[in-house]
Amino acid sequence: MAAGTDVIVIGAGAAGLSLAWRLLAPPEGVPAPRVTLVEAPPGPLRPPERTWCFWEAGPGPYEPFLTRSWDRLRVRAPDGSGPVRPLGGLRYKMLRSDAFERGLRARLAGLHRVEATVEEVADGPDGAAVTCRGADGTVARLHAAWVFDSRPPAVRPPARTALLQHFRGWFVRADAPVFTPDVVELMDFRTPQPAHGLSFGYVLPTTPYEALVEYTEFGRAPLASAAYDRALARYTGDVLRLGSFRVLATEQGAIPMSDGRYPRRAGRHVFRVGAAGGAVRPSTGYAFAAIQRQSRAVADALHHGRCPVPPPAHSARALAMDAVLLRGLDTGRLDGPAFFARLFAHVPCERLLRFLDGATGPAEEFSVGLRTPVPAMLRTAVELPLLPRRTRPERHEEPIDDQP
Repeated sequence: MAAGTDVIVIGAGAAGLSLAWRLLAPPEGVPAPRVTLVEAPPGPLRPPERTWCFWEAGPGPYEPFLTRSWDRLRVRAPDGSGPVRPLGGLRYKMLRSDAFERGLRARLAGLHRVEATVEEVADGPDGAAVTCRGADGTVARLHAAWVFDSRPPAVRPPARTALLQHFRGWFVRADAPVFTPDVVELMDFRTPQPAHGLSFGYVLPTTPYEALVEYTEFGRAPLASAAYDRALARYTGDVLRLGSFRVLATEQGAIPMSDGRYPRRAGRHVFRVGAAGGAVRPSTGYAFAAIQRQSRAVADALHHGRCPVPPPAHSARALAMDAVLLRGLDTGRLDGPAFFARLFAHVPCERLLRFLDGATGPAEEFSVGLRTPVPAMLRTAVELPLLPRRTRPERHEEPIDDQP
């Protein structure tokens, strides 16, 4: 069925497609490996259309596929205050998954696709085998030297803190020009705060009339769809005062935010990539930029004959800081709206975004840390090593959107 395949990539989301493309685009003089992509048939295992957001300096490889990009953003405190901040040399970018997949088609000309549900991945001494079942019930067994699996794990890794960033968004078109199209409302805390965790609005304006408006919570469990819709109705009506508008489409999802350690290796020849391989930044839920770094590193290793084990998506230092933040939010020791509003009001946005991407050194990180409630952070840091890591069942919420 896929005889002679060098690499099998499981999953056609951001991680699977990004890795397949980079594997098929080797440096000059290096032959491209033979790549098979296994994606689920239409149905519950295939994720719906999603929105990914990320930031980078200058034009990137997916520039032609973007819905929109911005060079300014705002984080609003509960009283509505919060300056519009320039991003320096960075741009905040919005990419829809359907545009991403359409745009990559020409770059994936050499890709062999298999539409099937993966039932087993078996490591072996000289490679790995993937057993999968097609929509018609036909079972196939594929072999390759390397397998990269981007499916979410059946059980999340043990963690001291395990929260969810859960949300629902409306793509809206207003009857009047109510949006400022050149400013992202990254976190708008003019929302009723839940008893546990925090909530905020998120607005990605694409024109004066249209935007993606989301209601987001950091908490332990998602809400019912109707509860999100009630929150969105309050936010669009009482806070944003949009007036008359239509909901063109919706999206909903939940992104795990925990200090669990996601293993990137599942065998000698089997690896986990994307969210399954720890690409999600625990403190923010962003993953797209880390997926790109991971994909580039894997492809470079394979092209040059090295073992293509995915590198850590985030540094140990970044993950340690994230663990403190998550624990502080989970215990209520940190006032989430005040914490984030203060950071974005007093730290230059470019530095803060580089910090969130793990691109800052100790001196810059220390300067960011001074803008946090130091006693509460220190108390949390001291208690973390004493806390047990617990395994929690996977709720099977598929990450749909990268957002704060």
